[in-house]
Amino acid sequence: MRDFQKPGRSAVFASNGACATSHPLAAQVAIETLKRGGNAVDAAIAGAVLLGICEPQMTGIGGDCFVLLKPAGSEEVVGLNGSGRAPAALRADELRAKGHARMPTHGIETVTLPGAVDAFCKLHDAHGRLPLADVLAPAIHYADEGVPVAPRVAFDWATDGHDLRGDARRYYLFDGAAPQVGQIFRAPGQAEVLRRIAREGREGFYGGEVAEDIIASLRALGGCHTHDDLTATSADWTAPISTGYRGVDLLEHPPNGQGATALLLLNILGHFDLGRLDPLGAERAHLEAEAAKLAYDARDRFIADPAARMDHMLAPETASRLAALIDPRRALPDPSRTAEAVHRDTVYITVVDRDRMAVSLIYSIFWGFGAGLASARFGINFQNRGAGFSLVPGHPNEAGGCKRPMHTIIPGMLAEGGRVTMPFGVMGGSFQPCGHARLVTNLRDFGMDLQTAIDAPRCFADADGLRIETGYDAGVRDQLAALGHRLRLSDEPLGGAQAIILHPSGVLEAGSDPRKDGCALGY
Repeated sequence: MRDFQKPGRSAVFASNGACATSHPLAAQVAIETLKRGGNAVDAAIAGAVLLGICEPQMTGIGGDCFVLLKPAGSEEVVGLNGSGRAPAALRADELRAKGHARMPTHGIETVTLPGAVDAFCKLHDAHGRLPLADVLAPAIHYADEGVPVAPRVAFDWATDGHDLRGDARRYYLFDGAAPQVGQIFRAPGQAEVLRRIAREGREGFYGGEVAEDIIASLRALGGCHTHDDLTATSADWTAPISTGYRGVDLLEHPPNGQGATALLLLNILGHFDLGRLDPLGAERAHLEAEAAKLAYDARDRFIADPAARMDHMLAPETASRLAALIDPRRALPDPSRTAEAVHRDTVYITVVDRDRMAVSLIYSIFWGFGAGLASARFGINFQNRGAGFSLVPGHPNEAGGCKRPMHTIIPGMLAEGGRVTMPFGVMGGSFQPCGHARLVTNLRDFGMDLQTAIDAPRCFADADGLRIETGYDAGVRDQLAALGHRLRLSDEPLGGAQAIILHPSGVLEAGSDPRKDGCALGY
């Protein structure tokens, strides 16, 4: 139990339904959708689409999503891959001929087709209860009427807004500048797009005037995207991959997402007795950083579309060999900078309803404001997910037409004894697998309650050294430096977690990360 004399927040306990996400309006809309008779799918879609208006720097209908779903009355989790593909005409050799050694971060070359809308429609068709028009009504309302810009959103907007170009500046800047906290952001063009989706389903987005706006805008910007590319966009139903850890099973979406990295990371950490360590101490942080370096190296070798050698990556002997490389007294070199761009901008929502349907949904345009480009008529912000491709010849993740890039966004679920116990996600781009593993070990090795496990300070080893949050004290930082880590105080919070525990008693416990503007709500 937390110290009630110190700043903090309690988890939310409820019996009928719960939602945790990164913006309070989206959480409120999800709960209202449940109260109107919708199920967890309806509520998750309603909240997620609204997040594109509340946090436009993070996500939007020009982006992608992934979903893990536990249907009501079943413990069999299914996945939905809502990530779009590169245009058929994309060629890695042409990009290399233009002088690119790695994929650009922004610009037209990075724009992959938007997959989220098809996924939302497919998910709703298969599992929704309310009419789609009712599900989208709140987002349409707020897109028309406007949303006050929240503090964390304003913080990100001030940095990410510099990358906006052309029409995107018209739609996402206020007289050429990022908005201040409390200013009203409106997106009437997106409201009109959502009305068309509400009437026509996926055809309202992938056909007609909206499709013409998307493709004409991309072509005008120099893209090779075609109507055939957009029409062919289709989400795929998938089966989760998993590993066991200290009595629980971690379920992840299969590649092209990086969920397998979290599984390998836990497999490596399972070779160490973390529970005897100080959860906020240097030794625990060191072991996690070293395991992450090794797991992410495997990610960069194997995760692609399609993914090869997953059996090898997740084999027990692979984890055993990698764990043996970790020296408790000395840090490995910093990992090499990856060929693929990785970043932090995404949103996550989890909802559990009265019938215990559970949804874990993550939704993103990749970097802040994606490619920095938007469609001319409706202001649809284009994602830069193609920046996740490699330009190394012959690499499994080498850029190519109709391929899906390696994706950083990963929804998660925990199960115990064959019963789903916690849908969850940890935002933060490349950090996400490490965030998944840290949340699981906080809960299982250190016995933290959910909100404490979410709040606890974080660190992350990448090519720039060991990024560490200010929640670690100076003594721990000194010890990590003595182990050979090149420390870098993080200039922003590392990720943001949301989760709901399904207790055997029937009570729901929902936690939300204070690193974001959002909250958990229940009823």
